[in-house]
Amino acid sequence: MTASQSKKAPYHFGEKLKLVRERKGYTLKVVAQRAGVSESLVSQIERNRVSPAIDTLLSLAEVLDINLEFLFEEYRKKHPVEIIHADERRSVDEDGVRYEETARPNSDDGSHTMESYLITVPPHSQTHKGSYGHIGRETGFVLSGQGELHYEKNVYPIKAGDGISFSAGAPHVLVNNGDEDLKAIWTVTPSQRFNKQD
Repeated sequence: MTASQSKKAPYHFGEKLKLVRERKGYTLKVVAQRAGVSESLVSQIERNRVSPAIDTLLSLAEVLDINLEFLFEEYRKKHPVEIIHADERRSVDEDGVRYEETARPNSDDGSHTMESYLITVPPHSQTHKGSYGHIGRETGFVLSGQGELHYEKNVYPIKAGDGISFSAGAPHVLVNNGDEDLKAIWTVTPSQRFNKQD
């Protein structure tokens, strides 16, 4: 393979497509017809001569009944870390409570998406979104200030240095009953807030 060809298909979908096709006993012609593409294109993709358009790749994956996680495994190994720099953080304000993103949800994680943010609750205020509960779990670490976690009918006093973990299915709110901002790092799975932000 030449350098230019390697640039065109850096993740080598071809070998995986060919391996599955041969294991299933499909010919190039059968796969091409079912995917609605030419036989020569499938051949070139299998030999990593061209990088397929995403709709073509999805069609081939459907015909061969291939899990996309399997196809993109190599890409994920090459991009294992994501950094959100301080000046790039997305943020959202909800009724005076500020959420600043520190870990971004990854749609590839499916139902296991996770988000994390720095939450700032002003004095004599509280969060609202969890007041009816939702699927998943939440964990938090209080950086500064003090307050209460209201969980179902229970009230848990919290202060700087405390760690918190709970099932998010029950109603819950974070209340700042002090005179300074309550700041905490909060992690939620599956993601609830920033997966819907731009």
